[in-house]
Amino acid sequence: MFNLDRWHEIFSTMARNRLRVTLTAFSVSWGIFMLIILLGFGKGLQSGVESDFKDDATNSIWVNSGRTTMPYKGLKKGRRVELTNNDYQWVTDNMPHLSHVAARKDFWGMTTDIKWKDNYASFNVVGADPEYKYLEALTMTSGRFLNKKDFEEKRKVVALGRIAKDLLFPPGFDPIGEFISINDVAFKVVGVFEDPGGDRDMRRLYMPVTTSQQVYNDPNKVSTIVMITNSEDLKVSKQLETQVTKAMKERHMIHPYDERAIRIWNNLENFMQFKNLFTYINAFVWVIGIMTLLIGIIGVGNIMLITVKERTKEIGIRKALGATPMSIIGMILQESVFITIIAGYLGMIAGIGLIEGVASIIPEPKPGGGGEGGGMSFMGKPEIDFMVAISATIILIIMGTIAGLIPATRAANIDPITAIRDQ
Repeated sequence: MFNLDRWHEIFSTMARNRLRVTLTAFSVSWGIFMLIILLGFGKGLQSGVESDFKDDATNSIWVNSGRTTMPYKGLKKGRRVELTNNDYQWVTDNMPHLSHVAARKDFWGMTTDIKWKDNYASFNVVGADPEYKYLEALTMTSGRFLNKKDFEEKRKVVALGRIAKDLLFPPGFDPIGEFISINDVAFKVVGVFEDPGGDRDMRRLYMPVTTSQQVYNDPNKVSTIVMITNSEDLKVSKQLETQVTKAMKERHMIHPYDERAIRIWNNLENFMQFKNLFTYINAFVWVIGIMTLLIGIIGVGNIMLITVKERTKEIGIRKALGATPMSIIGMILQESVFITIIAGYLGMIAGIGLIEGVASIIPEPKPGGGGEGGGMSFMGKPEIDFMVAISATIILIIMGTIAGLIPATRAANIDPITAIRDQ
């Protein structure tokens, strides 16, 4: 029940001790402010890292070749391992628990001159098969992606990223069916796509991997084999990684303990490692934030003890006139919780305001290459969700109650006669 007299007493007591109350309230505000800031920027960091995995299927395994570092069966170390179409076909035919298998052919260091009428550009050209669109999570905005016939018949067709299309063609122009020249070889544009991987990935041109092998005179070679599992179970993913690594080493005469000849990037494993890392980071942030807040709460408890000491005679008179111990406890607890909640909410508002201000000037994270080894944008927009605010409110109420409990109990146990005699 609302008691106007009690609130009048609380405000009168606070007014008599403005400096003490202000400093104590500041310590509580600072604690909740730091908790909100740490959680908000921790969330931004997590969003930035997770966005780096967004451009590739999370449950994907990338298989890349390297160089041998150990001699094996008469073969010297330092030998370059080349993945082939046969390796790709073996994975397709023999590996279980896969929803998609894709092959990719990169042409690093090769100049690619692209022309449409009088417009010239230079983009990254990648050989890929039809399954590759599932790995990159491509969205076709016009036309289609590469299909099975393109792959089998080695057709000279390409799918363009949106940025590549905008740089090569005039605004509003539909390039589907147009022919572009890639190093003086004509290719037909069959589709335009959006890629969640960001600007870099949308500056690409995809052609059938079989066509790229023929046009660039590099038959039967692929740069990467990518598997997408039909399960997000890390145990299944690790088993597949072990199986394919063992098979590729046997197929290419590589020492079983040579770790660099076949390089594996398990996107699911790395994603789970980051998720676990941020679970620990969030727990650590909560511990640090609560410890900081606890310092302020101890201050609240101290000023309530001082308040009880100063009002000993008054409390004795109240009890002599019939005030119950619970009414005394309620009076002290109410003041403690009030100071804690008001100070806490001021700190919370300041923290949220700072986070919103920083979020307004931080650009959206641009994902990197994930499995392709691209750069990572580690910092996303800091944010605080509704559940954090609710949790902080509950913590404030609990801690405010705890801060006032000891002083309130001491006040309730004051002997009226002793208190009245107290000088």
